[in-house]
Amino acid sequence: MNNKIKWLREKISMQNMQGMIISNPKNIKYLTGIDAEGILLITRKENFFLTDARYTEYVQSVLTINDGIIVNDIRNVSRDDYENFFMFCENVGFEENYVTYSTYKKFLERYKIHNLEETENMIEKQRMIKDEEEIALIEKACYITDECFKYICDYIKVGKTEKEIAFEIEKFFKENGAEGLAFDTIVASGKNSSKPHATPSDKQIEAGDPITIDMGCIYKGYCSDMTRTVFARYVPVTAKNIYDLVLKNQLQTLREMKDGANIRTFSRMVENDFKINGYDLVHSLGHGVGLDIHEMPFLSSNNDTNLKANMVVTDEPGIYIPGSFGVRIEDTVLITKSGCITLTKSDKNYIVVDKN
Repeated sequence: MNNKIKWLREKISMQNMQGMIISNPKNIKYLTGIDAEGILLITRKENFFLTDARYTEYVQSVLTINDGIIVNDIRNVSRDDYENFFMFCENVGFEENYVTYSTYKKFLERYKIHNLEETENMIEKQRMIKDEEEIALIEKACYITDECFKYICDYIKVGKTEKEIAFEIEKFFKENGAEGLAFDTIVASGKNSSKPHATPSDKQIEAGDPITIDMGCIYKGYCSDMTRTVFARYVPVTAKNIYDLVLKNQLQTLREMKDGANIRTFSRMVENDFKINGYDLVHSLGHGVGLDIHEMPFLSSNNDTNLKANMVVTDEPGIYIPGSFGVRIEDTVLITKSGCITLTKSDKNYIVVDKN
């Protein structure tokens, strides 16, 4: 049996559960490596993956005998089979933050379960700590992102639209080994950059525009996330103090990030420095990155927990002046015992594009 399934069995047993239904595809991939539609059942004695004929051959090619998972074509699963999976199980866990109420009712009816027990993000919490293979995949995604940034800085010209730049980013990712976008790319120029989650528009790049580019790709299921704010042809004097303040706090946070560092403490340091200078941190300072682009832990002054070694998180302070412009700088970061390693390595000093 693979180690992650073994861990899960031990964990649910400690919580007085006799089984678990896993339907979140990201959790299924984490536990098994399977990237296909289906549902994973951890029962008293055996583990089952229920899928359909489209995926059975693929799933069986992914799993090994050591995984200890029986693959069933869902078309061949009878009503009696469903009822027998959790026979003699008093409590069965489910993913309460993923499952809809209608699915919850369907589980109760289909499996004749006495009690469905909330698992309180059990698997998601375990996913916070990455193993060597996961870290390597995230590093590769970050490398592709850095290469894309080099390319896109040469591509951006005055007169190009935000949509054209965003499309070119997606095209580069797909042509250079990524599976696609980790999230919808943000390209926000001029006044649009004052919106933290702006959608690329038909606005053309103008000389002097700050251009916030927030992008990330997926490599073998794992995500990257990076933001840089660049400038078209020159850096406006009005933007320099804001940029310097954001960069100062981004670098300071990197110096604070390590195993045991309290998330609330270093988040408040950024919030306080922004306030002293007349600005607010309007979003969280960062978030975990892995199979999901936004996953635990979430970095804000509301989170009074500590970082742990082998977490992968972002560091992304930003300042936004409505109707004027905004600046955000973000890296994907690996937490270690003694500090942190930035996995996105693109330059963060003033970057001027289309200098001619």
